[in-house]
Amino acid sequence: MYGLIGKFTAHPGKRDDLVACMIGEETSMPGCLSFVVAVDPQDANAVWVTEVWTDQAAHQASLTIPAVKASIERAMPLIAGMSDRHELEPVGGIGLVQA
Repeated sequence: MYGLIGKFTAHPGKRDDLVACMIGEETSMPGCLSFVVAVDPQDANAVWVTEVWTDQAAHQASLTIPAVKASIERAMPLIAGMSDRHELEPVGGIGLVQA
């Protein structure tokens, strides 16, 4: 499995708009086992994203899906910065079923 955890900082007052872009309308992403968007109660502009994929290739392929590309294009102007990006190798957990 392949995992990513990252922190996005929205421009002031744009966090909810950024969350809406990240959640989007796309519900079919082959190879996606988990995609969680969370707001940070300690930082009014921070959004954390946690992703688990069957493998890195599935993650890369998701970036070519038209709805995902459109969501990224809408989100980019709302992002002031990105930090704390970590690539991981998930090994399991509650709710995470290995494909």
